[in-house]
This record gives sequence, C-alpha cells and structure tokens, in this order.
Amino acid sequence: MQGIFGKNGSETPEPVTAPVTGSIPSWLQGTLLRNGPGLFSVGGTKYNHWFDGMSQIHSFTFRDGEVTYRSKFLKSDTYKRNVKANRIIVTEFGTMAYPDPCKNIFSRMFTHLCNIIPDFTDNNLINIIRYGRDYYASSEINYINQIDPVTLETVGRTNYRNHIALNLATAHPHYDDKGNTYNMGTAILGFGPPKFVIFKVPGDASDRDSQKPALRKVQKICAIPFRSSLCPSYFHSFGMTDNYIVFVEQPFKLDIIKLGTAYFREDNWGNCLKFDKDDITLFHIIDRKTGKEVGTRFYSDALVVFHHINAYEEDGHVVFDLVSYKDSSLYNMFYFKNLMQEASGFIQSHEDFSRPTCQRFVLPLNIQKDSARGTNLVTLTDTSAQAVVQEDGSVYCKPDTIFQGLELPGINYNYNTKKYRYFYGSRVEWSPHPNKIAKIDIVERKHVEWSQESCFPSEPVFVASPGAVEEDDGVVLSSIISSDPEVSPFMLVLDAKTFKEIARATIPASVHMDLHGYFIPAAVQHVS
Repeated sequence: MQGIFGKNGSETPEPVTAPVTGSIPSWLQGTLLRNGPGLFSVGGTKYNHWFDGMSQIHSFTFRDGEVTYRSKFLKSDTYKRNVKANRIIVTEFGTMAYPDPCKNIFSRMFTHLCNIIPDFTDNNLINIIRYGRDYYASSEINYINQIDPVTLETVGRTNYRNHIALNLATAHPHYDDKGNTYNMGTAILGFGPPKFVIFKVPGDASDRDSQKPALRKVQKICAIPFRSSLCPSYFHSFGMTDNYIVFVEQPFKLDIIKLGTAYFREDNWGNCLKFDKDDITLFHIIDRKTGKEVGTRFYSDALVVFHHINAYEEDGHVVFDLVSYKDSSLYNMFYFKNLMQEASGFIQSHEDFSRPTCQRFVLPLNIQKDSARGTNLVTLTDTSAQAVVQEDGSVYCKPDTIFQGLELPGINYNYNTKKYRYFYGSRVEWSPHPNKIAKIDIVERKHVEWSQESCFPSEPVFVASPGAVEEDDGVVLSSIISSDPEVSPFMLVLDAKTFKEIARATIPASVHMDLHGYFIPAAVQHVS
C-alpha cells in the first residue's frame, strides 16, 4: 500500500508516447484529464490523510490510434508556499499545519491569529470541471485553479467569493446540452444567514480576449436555509433532471464551532464532521428555472452520500440514484495510519466498514393534501422504491437497492437527466481503493467486471462513439496502476458493450492513483 498510495508522484512535463497493444477505435480523439493527490510529503513533514496530498494533473491524449501521456503538479498557492518553506505550512482537511518552531515569536503569533478564521487551502485535488470554455482543477473550497488542458500549466486562481456569496462549492457540477454548468455551494461566514446556494454559469461565459473569468457571469438560482445554523449538512455532489435540482440534506454534518476552534484544539478539519445516526435525511427538489422548491417534505432514514449516479423524471416522479453508506467510516479509512496496514490487518480492523450501496429513490410530485395516508404513492412498475405519506403530510421514502459494493459511478453523460440503463464504477470490497471496475445493468440487475491481479483501476470514464444510438455504444477508459513492479502503468480501453479489453497503452512513466476527471473531445479542445 505504501508503494502505491503513499509515495510522492513525479512529473512528466513533456508528452511521452504510450505503446499500444490491441486497437484503439479511430473515432476516439480527445484528452482525458485526471486529478488526484500526488505529493504527500514536503521536506521532513508528511500529510496524515490521503485526501490531503497536493494535486497532480494527468492527461491521456488519444489521436489516430495513439496515446500520449503527461503530468504536472498543480502550481497552486498552497504548492508554492509549501515548496518554498520545504515543509507543510498550509492546513489541509486531515492535517493541521502549525508555525515553524524555529521562527521568532512575532511570526508564530501572526500565524496563530490568521487561523482564528481559517482561510481554506487552494489545493484543488478532486476533479477537473468546466465553466464556459475554461477548465479548472477543483475541490470543495472557495478557490479553483484554471489549467491549460493541453500543457497542464496552472493559469491562475479564481475565488468564488469574488463572484458569488460562497465559502465552499462542490467539485461535481452538472452540464446541460447548451453547455451551461450548474453547481452548489455553502455560505457559512460573512454572507448573511447561512444557506446552501445553487448557481449556474452560462456556456458562453468565457472571455479569452480580456482573460476575464467565466464566473463573472454566474447566476444564482436559489438559496436553501440550513436546518441547523451551526451544523450544516456536508455534500459532495447533487442530482439534476430536466427540470429539477435534487439536493440531499444528509445528517453527515460540519460542526462550525469545532471548525472555528480546531486550530487551537490541535485537531483537524476532518474531525469537525459528524454523522448523526438518529437524524433523518431530507430531499429537496428545486425547479431549475424558477428556483422554487417543491412544497412536499420528502425524507428518509439517516444515510451518508458522496456521489450521485443520475436523476430523471418519469410519469410525475423524480427518480434519483446515488451511492449511500450507513455511516461516515469511509473517510477515516483513508488516514495513512490505516492505509499502511497489511491487507489482512486492514480487513480485520475495518470489518465493520459500511459498504457503498447503489440505491434508487423515487419521489412522486403529484401529492395532494388529501393523499391517502400510509399508502405507497410510487406508481412506477420497474422499482421497489416506496414513498409513503405520513399523518403530517410529509413523505417517507424507502429506497430500492440496485447494487452493493461500488463507488465512483459514471454514466454515458448523454443520458444525464434522462432515464438510463447502465452505469459504471469501481468495485469496493475489502479496501476503499478499488481493484476491479464494473458495468451495472439496472434493468436486468446484473453486472460484469474487469480485473487484473495486483492492479488498481481509477474511476471508469465512458466515451460514446460518434452517432451512437444505443446507450452503451462506446468505450470505457481507466488509468491502471499496479503493485507488481513488473507491470507498468497503463491506460485501459474497454468495449463498453462487452466490457472486454480492446486495447491498452503502456505508460513509460510514473503514474499515481487519481480521483476524478473530464474527457475533452478533440473538436471541443480545438475550439477552446
């Protein structure tokens, strides 16, 4: 585990050719950008948590049956400050940074005062997102860093707070067929009453001539008050249909008091999150055009969710699929003290780990004041999900379990907001790091897998073939690393229909495990 996940990555700043075995479809033209932690120690200091590592951006470019690879560390302000000091001096979610004891008392006091109200890191290590025609490394903070998708150079930092009242924003936006980007954020400090904010950035927001950020055209859709002002719900993603935003207000909460005092308690920000197993989970359904929320109070039992799969509308229902957990133990598993255990010890110490479960919730929209109490109002015939009206008029929702043991879900994005049949993801069994990827058939409730001994695949990404009619007509891409020193990293290309390997490109360079990414078709990249 140390050799795969804990070692520092290295840059490949110039493109290198990756020899191809098999045959890559001639229509596959474009670049797959990937993002994830790649630098875990600076000087003699180390991060405590895998999600704290400094961002490393990877690109896999497909052109005429060939593949080239390059990678660079995101040159964020955090990266520059840490490297210059030759130690970790910027706090991350699981690692609190303190002043260098060698500094004089005035320098140390200034650092302490700056941490009374924490300014978040700009180490954007989670995903690559698009606003207008600009691409950004992102995480769940108020900063994003624009990158050049060809050279991977860091162009510059943008602060959400300069354009919209937000302290935090997700790294998992949605895109519509007009190129608009929808996202969510949290306003905690300095922006009036605390609230969740949904916003939109138009597809034509980029201005290359004057180099103005796309966020200057951001449009606020609506704000949702916190259930608890001092303990807002944490959220990593959300759902979207043709007409609605689906926001899950879960009982996995950020304790604001603990956050504000973490530095002085010698605690980290990660420990400011808490799961309340006795609370409920609320579902908010917001009209994308008007910003108005559906009046019915939908809720379910306590759960934790990081990733939504898809959402759509059917016959007066909102259907949304997500990956849920029974508790918040997943985050703790990624502390290095846990990841560095031998496999047998890891399994034994985490035998109670809550496995990810892919679930479907169905919310009927035509509920009336006189709707029958105690009756399931879901009329769709292809799901066992229930929505039962309670005596007070609220609706208790019981999910339909689709599959167990899968994370990092992805779909044919042409079917986002639409009824769909297939999704792809990373199998999670004995470890939070996947060693298989899978294709799930929702209709048949069957799945197929790809795996190779001692190999660890990244999040699978579906790319549709040009003019595809069938949902699974395309390829699935995944970056693979191995614990076997005889097996070089490679880019795997699967036929999405059969889930069989049709090609692999062996990378003649070091590649690190990543998190999420974005595929840019060659035609779009050329226009940008």
